[in-house]
Amino acid sequence: MTPTFDKRIFWDVNFEKLDIDAKADFVITRVFERGDIEDIRQCRRYYGDEKIEKVILNARFLPEHRMNLAAVIINHDVTELQCYKNRLLTPGLFPY
Repeated sequence: MTPTFDKRIFWDVNFEKLDIDAKADFVITRVFERGDIEDIRQCRRYYGDEKIEKVILNARFLPEHRMNLAAVIINHDVTELQCYKNRLLTPGLFPY
């Protein structure tokens, strides 16, 4: 069964032409970055937890609050996520 994601998640691409199987890494990352809980549930049902875990562990970017949610969902420590390691390597602006 094909998932029905909210189109606002994919605001910058033509969703009707998006091949969700060929672009699974992009879709999974985008759903975890911008989707709500129901979108994440549909994503897990469609792709399976093993695929989700692999993609999330190697994702280059997730917002900080989504990193923690993703880590809990895949049952890993947030420090194991590549996006967490990338954030440590590129700190934000110095707060004045």
